Amino acid sequence: MKAFRTVAIVGVGLIGGSIGLALRKRGLAEKVIGIGRRQISLRSARRVGAVTNTTIELAKGVVEADLVVVCTPVGRIVEHVRNVAQFCPEGTLITDAGSTKQSIVDALDDQLPRGCRFLGSHPLAGGERAGPTHADAELFEGRVAILTPTKNTRAEDFDLLEDFWSSLGSVVIQMPASEHDHALAVTSHLPHAAAAALAATVPEVYFRLTGTGMRDTTRLAAGDPELWKQIFLLNRENVLTALQQYQANLLSLDDAIRDGDETELKRLLTIGKKNRDALGS
Repeated sequence: MKAFRTVAIVGVGLIGGSIGLALRKRGLAEKVIGIGRRQISLRSARRVGAVTNTTIELAKGVVEADLVVVCTPVGRIVEHVRNVAQFCPEGTLITDAGSTKQSIVDALDDQLPRGCRFLGSHPLAGGERAGPTHADAELFEGRVAILTPTKNTRAEDFDLLEDFWSSLGSVVIQMPASEHDHALAVTSHLPHAAAAALAATVPEVYFRLTGTGMRDTTRLAAGDPELWKQIFLLNRENVLTALQQYQANLLSLDDAIRDGDETELKRLLTIGKKNRDALGS
């Protein structure tokens, strides 16, 4: 991929910081501008080498950008993209890294001023640890990055972002925003809800009796509650459907245990093991 002159990243946390590190390590951008609200976080991003320049002024940060990547919490992406479009060069392509897509795409597709365009992205990477100090230049290596084009998306915009994410190490796939939200409700949002509910079930008096099983199973619950609140509410219907499917399986386990039904219990546990084994390590 031809190197960008300037890439602006709005929100230089784990994902934004990792994008910056990956761009700089691979020589894909001459300048990486980190834009944020807090100087302490921006200083951390500079210290780890995720960005070349930082600012708390969005207008100043995007004024020369060839590409803008918005990596803020999903509840603020629409607002930030619209603000970016006011100050970046005319015709700039803007993308994001949010884990919900439908409401964001609906609000921004073919609706930006000054010839600016939005094409949604979602790199399936990250973790419960937040902030640029946990950023990793190899975070996207071998991981899927989803693009959600619409009938209004220009082919050259899709090609540019496909090259962008591929150059960071990702395997790029495309799907409609609605399909993305349905799938991620099951594969990402439900696991967090389940981990949070399980962690909330353990009384404090038993904390010292927990082992690696409990810690591994509830790891996702350590994620930022404000961020996940936004994700659940923006993808509400799909998350509720996924929770209902999960509840049905829990009830089947409940019935099998209650009834002492060894055959059904083993069947359910075997399906779970088979599916988990298929996911790999």
